[in-house]
Amino acid sequence: QVRVEQSGGGSVQAGGSLNLSCTASGYAYRSYCMGWFRQGPGNEREGVAVIDSDGSIWYGDSVKGRFTISKDNDKSTIYLAMNDLKPEDTGMYYCAAADWATVVTGKLYWDMKRGKTNWGQGTQVTVSS
Repeated sequence: QVRVEQSGGGSVQAGGSLNLSCTASGYAYRSYCMGWFRQGPGNEREGVAVIDSDGSIWYGDSVKGRFTISKDNDKSTIYLAMNDLKPEDTGMYYCAAADWATVVTGKLYWDMKRGKTNWGQGTQVTVSS
């Protein structure tokens, strides 16, 4: 059984930084995508940053240049360094893993309707102005 466990987050003033981490376990192979999604108040869940098993990375337009996703393959753990945070970054952040999703030539292929996505428990990020 796949488990996704995340930690980090919190509250910070605009311009500040926060970090998130997430570990996936239970996959038989290492060929799976991991990433971060978020849902702000009154908004739909949106992709933030994703890293594929080969190291290919995708970022949402609103976080490019401010957020950095990285991965420790030995620990099956991903990290999200969030810098220059803005109030619009406020929301619940979810870690996700899927062995059918992929990032190819900078484009993310992660359609929730196509297959199972394993989710972390979520963590709140609050950025005050």
